[in-house]
Amino acid sequence: MSDKSRTASGAQRNALAPGLLAAAVLFSGPFLLSVWPQILLYAVSILALIVLYFAAQAKQWWWIPVFAVIAVLWNPVFPFPFSGPLWLIAQPAAAVVFIAAGALIKTPRN
Repeated sequence: MSDKSRTASGAQRNALAPGLLAAAVLFSGPFLLSVWPQILLYAVSILALIVLYFAAQAKQWWWIPVFAVIAVLWNPVFPFPFSGPLWLIAQPAAAVVFIAAGALIKTPRN
């Protein structure tokens, strides 16, 4: 047995789980768009709003407009008629943004 003790980090990454989940949905987007396009739109927009909330909670204001735009572009209520190669490139680009935000948004532990 080892006597090494672990110290807890001083920060927590609340946006990491929703960011990774959204990235998984977006990376599988080209496959989901043909079968369940509404599910994809709901999942991405809801997860964008969750990450936006965690960014506001962490007082990292520069993420708020980014995820507001993602939530609007992927909104299922009034969907935009996007298609073609630009929309297919936007899916993984948004996934990378979700992963980066999940890794960088930190709140101090109480």
